Amino acid sequence: MFNVILQKNQYLCNLKTFSTLYILNRCEQFSYDMAGLYIHIPFCESRCIYCGFYSTTLAQLKEQYVEAVCKEASNTLHLKNAFRSFSTVYLGGGTPSQLSPALLHRLFEHLEIGDKANSKELEITMECNPDDLTDDYAAALRDLPINRISMGAQTFSDDRLRFLHRRHTSRQVSEAVERLRHIGIDNISIDLMFGFPGETLSDWEADIQQSLTLQVEHISAYSLMFEEGTPLYALREQGKVKEVDEELSLKMYETLIDRLTAAGYEHYEISNFARPGFHSRHNSSYWDGTPYIGLGAAAHSYDIDSRWWNISNVREYIRRVQHDESPIEETEVLNDETRYNDAVMTALRTREGLPLERLSESQRQYLLSQARPHLERQLITMEDNHLRLTRQGLFVSDMVMSDLMMV
Repeated sequence: MFNVILQKNQYLCNLKTFSTLYILNRCEQFSYDMAGLYIHIPFCESRCIYCGFYSTTLAQLKEQYVEAVCKEASNTLHLKNAFRSFSTVYLGGGTPSQLSPALLHRLFEHLEIGDKANSKELEITMECNPDDLTDDYAAALRDLPINRISMGAQTFSDDRLRFLHRRHTSRQVSEAVERLRHIGIDNISIDLMFGFPGETLSDWEADIQQSLTLQVEHISAYSLMFEEGTPLYALREQGKVKEVDEELSLKMYETLIDRLTAAGYEHYEISNFARPGFHSRHNSSYWDGTPYIGLGAAAHSYDIDSRWWNISNVREYIRRVQHDESPIEETEVLNDETRYNDAVMTALRTREGLPLERLSESQRQYLLSQARPHLERQLITMEDNHLRLTRQGLFVSDMVMSDLMMV
């Protein structure tokens, strides 16, 4: 029950396929004001056993891929004339730090976003693996317009890192943070995981303490997920590993909240904590319904009226773009019910909650009728015309959100 809320958002949609012409017209009509730009870099040196995101180990395709992303930006989405209205850029993966500095230069040069990034007007985040951030690589980042790094630490136990098939050691996380500070990066986020098979509450408390010693600006923490199709899922099905029980998982989450908030972090989203002024602006745009554009294989886009996504195959993505074919695989036109459900699933994740003015009158009435029993149980609260989860409601948030959604 609880695990659904701690994983990164993934939606199950009723899909409809539309013509390429329709999709391109939607892109041209897209309002870029206050929008985010996501660029998917799918390359990994090796795959972790828990990851369900699209990635590839075909390193020989990196240069062709970057050229394809640049061409998609120019020919499909007309970003050359629109990028200045983006408020955030996010390089996710995969492992973006698997791109050489030269390829990153090529990408940023094409998008022409350096000046705004340097002035902090534009938040540019790049996901990195700690072991990629060598002295030379970190020094090369100094010449790029990146001003925020998101790094997958996951755990500070070398045994658990080996279990995940992570390439780095716990020591390399600390070393990477030091190198980033040395080149002037003052906005660092790390990812943590809890709920490993056999993990104790003491083990988790040690990970939290180690993360606090790094004094990073942002921490994201997720329960380890056993997603179907991953090696980790197969291990569980074969009886080789066992999930921690729900009571312990809840206690770990409660401990996380207590320790990080006591250390001065703001718990601004179910799985995210930040020092004041360092909320992830890019991820926040997903939760408040801000439009965004995605470039690259498997990248998703959203323009309030619809959402669409590119094909999850790096070779086919490159081929399509090279031949001036649309890389978009499918799109979904959103109706009022879907938009309502999206608002419940995203806005209620945040500390601000769901503003009722975001809904139509009929949607507000439906929401309030469904919310009544949870208001009485003090799982949610209504303040300043915002519906919010209470501390108690956080632990059963998936159940609460499910009850509030339209079926």
